[in-house]
Amino acid sequence: MKNLIGNNWKAASTSQLVQVKNPYNHMIIDTVPNSSFDDVNEAVKLSDQAKKYWIGIPINERCKIMLKFKEMVEKERYELAKLLTSETGKNILEAQDEIDSLINLTMAFIEKAKHMYGNVIPDGIDEENDNTIQMTTREPIGIIAAILPYNFPVVTFAHKVPSALLMGNTVIVKPSCKAPLTVTKLVYLLRMAGIPEGVLQVIHGSGEKAGHALAMHPDIQLITFSGSTVNGMKVMEAASSNLTRVLLELSGNDAMIVCRDADVELAIDEAIKGRIRNMGQSSSSTKRFLVHKDKKNDFVNGLIKKLSKLKQGSPMDSSTDLNYLIDEEEAIKVESQVKKLVDEGAKIVYGGNRNQNYYEPTVLIDVNEKMGASSNIEILGPVIPIIEFEDINRAIEIVNNSPYGLASSIFTKNIKTAFKAARCLQTGTVIINGSTNYRSNEMAYGGWKYSGFGTEGVSSTLEQLSLVKTTVLKNVLE
Repeated sequence: MKNLIGNNWKAASTSQLVQVKNPYNHMIIDTVPNSSFDDVNEAVKLSDQAKKYWIGIPINERCKIMLKFKEMVEKERYELAKLLTSETGKNILEAQDEIDSLINLTMAFIEKAKHMYGNVIPDGIDEENDNTIQMTTREPIGIIAAILPYNFPVVTFAHKVPSALLMGNTVIVKPSCKAPLTVTKLVYLLRMAGIPEGVLQVIHGSGEKAGHALAMHPDIQLITFSGSTVNGMKVMEAASSNLTRVLLELSGNDAMIVCRDADVELAIDEAIKGRIRNMGQSSSSTKRFLVHKDKKNDFVNGLIKKLSKLKQGSPMDSSTDLNYLIDEEEAIKVESQVKKLVDEGAKIVYGGNRNQNYYEPTVLIDVNEKMGASSNIEILGPVIPIIEFEDINRAIEIVNNSPYGLASSIFTKNIKTAFKAARCLQTGTVIINGSTNYRSNEMAYGGWKYSGFGTEGVSSTLEQLSLVKTTVLKNVLE
């Protein structure tokens, strides 16, 4: 794969390459350029030229292009899913779901973009405005840099790119070097669907080089970033010197509360969905499990019983449940985080072993709120630390005692308890009787505290990726 700069697919100016490996068999499946500031600068200049043309294209024409893109993705759905599986290691069914999310989001953004109506502020609200009409419209922001993660590259592309293009922005996409191939294929399909030269480009490379160059570039008007809090802070710091707008979807340490009156079987099933999907490599996967002391044994025993039945194997086999982390570096990090918990007093009752970049599902008990996993450590792997509690108020306090605030969930049959938690939990999303990784295409999804700011979803994205302009017709009614 190469960069797309203007109308040309080309190597980086440095000629440096980054290998892309299959997490399952460790084979090199492709290479991408490791771009420099010069490559980014060239792309930004061409994007600046293209935005003058793209802003003049009517919304109905932009929608037609995006509809054609959606139809092309539908035709190549399975091939795209196979490519996504080969570079991420996620199960083929999960990959297909991710492609389906792109299809559904693109269609939803098309429909929403057609109905982005402005407001007319009534005349006469103030005495001096008796004869004045004020009207609002939505205008493009300009050049948007979309920096994507490795764990859900297609879903994050779906939220950031079609929406930005529909609103009249030009976009430079920087995929993760660990999973850049499917995203690049999608950029190619968008170009084939009719996106003009320079309106959409793709720059490959490391976050330290290409990502930083985009974040610090004075001609970028907005950066939309999904990734770790540490890297999000670096993006924000680089962008601040130019007052560049940023939207940040960052790390999470999402918690599940299982109350005394909870349906334990449901909680176990949702815990597995919330932690094993993509092998826990998600900011919204459940990472802390607060279980009432009277339900702890039932929860732990039932959890282990169901985990023991999960099948490890090739991610191309749809019956496989347990796949591989993106690379060995990430698996070693998970292993060290578990070791730290054990050193602090936690006890492994299931799993705990690593083989290269495979880390098996791991259940820990005797975890308490003073340990890192209960507050400030994000473990991106299939690790289930269980914290015992007795009082719901204390459980809520433990959940809130974290710098992160992406999502949380509570399992209870008591509607008052459920809504008390929903009111008190300091997270952008609260799920009642479901895992924290629930995310509909429509909802305004975003985090509080160190989990970022800004939201994504059909209900909010187009507003986030555009500017409000007010046109005043002063004394027009005289």
